[in-house]
Amino acid sequence: MGYYSIAGRIGRLLPAETAHNAAICALKSGLVPPAKSPQYDSLKTNVFGIEFANPVGLAAGFDKDAEAIDALLNQGFGFIEVGTVTPLPQPGNPKPRLFRLTDDEGLINRFGFNSKGVHAFAANLRKRSRAGIVGANIVRNKDSLDAANDYAKALAAVYDLTDYITVNISSPNTVGLRDLQKKEALDSLVKAIEEERKRLIAAGGRRRPVIYKIAPDLMQQDKEDIVEVALANAIDGLIVTNTTVMRPESLRSRCRNEKGGLSGKPLFAPATEVLRDIYHLSQGKIPLIGSGGIASAEDAYAKIKAGASLVQLYTALVYQGFGLVREINEGLAELLERDGFMNVREAVGKGI
Repeated sequence: MGYYSIAGRIGRLLPAETAHNAAICALKSGLVPPAKSPQYDSLKTNVFGIEFANPVGLAAGFDKDAEAIDALLNQGFGFIEVGTVTPLPQPGNPKPRLFRLTDDEGLINRFGFNSKGVHAFAANLRKRSRAGIVGANIVRNKDSLDAANDYAKALAAVYDLTDYITVNISSPNTVGLRDLQKKEALDSLVKAIEEERKRLIAAGGRRRPVIYKIAPDLMQQDKEDIVEVALANAIDGLIVTNTTVMRPESLRSRCRNEKGGLSGKPLFAPATEVLRDIYHLSQGKIPLIGSGGIASAEDAYAKIKAGASLVQLYTALVYQGFGLVREINEGLAELLERDGFMNVREAVGKGI
């Protein structure tokens, strides 16, 4: 029995959040062996002006405080995204706030952005020693009266320490956050963040991509408005999608009615549909990262054919371990070869 099988079985005996914290501790302590992940020329890609060894990334939410960057980069990911981080420390919502839906291979979380704050986060980013692509996911504080100012502060703190920055406007666990996806609010926020980026560049920084993470729970008009704002402001990209507040009737697990955002397999179909819609509405002009429910190479390939240039996963790792990253990369290379694609870029949007 391999390391991941043993660790997974032990972890599932613990409460969900305790197991998550134990995983971070194991990674930080060097107890998780690095993965030997083969390299494939067909998986190399350039997105946002960044060269990725493969398109498979770790989604935000796993390493909230950027504590285990080097160990995570050793697991075969093409990139990792740390956070979500708030400008000031905040405890998040009361426990319990993370629930396994084992029968459905999903999770429900209502963390509410528990964070040690951006200063501790930045200090951890400075400690990294391994090369690799790292993004930072930022958000406003729960009680903030000025969202744009919060995002600007967080952006400035992480800007020179990461390869790209994701602006989270789509978690369902912070009251009012998803309102920032509305057309006027989003346009105003994008412009404010762009002004801060210009200031940082003028102060000597290089231009780093800033992308936005959107929800799956969008009406058609919402999707059209987001794309309109994105194109008008020439934003660098979108992550599609965050967790959902919807509860499919097919859910079987005991915790299925807990409040919070649902992730994992039950999210795959609706998130992929939104991805497809956004790609179609934008005519492929906006680089997209497909996230939500990926648990296999076939899932990742479906996201790519629906319009994703890169993909991210998290929940499936809870059930399958980090060995899944290698499996997805190997499987993607085989699927591309089967369908006659020389490179993953050629497959983007081919399922539309």
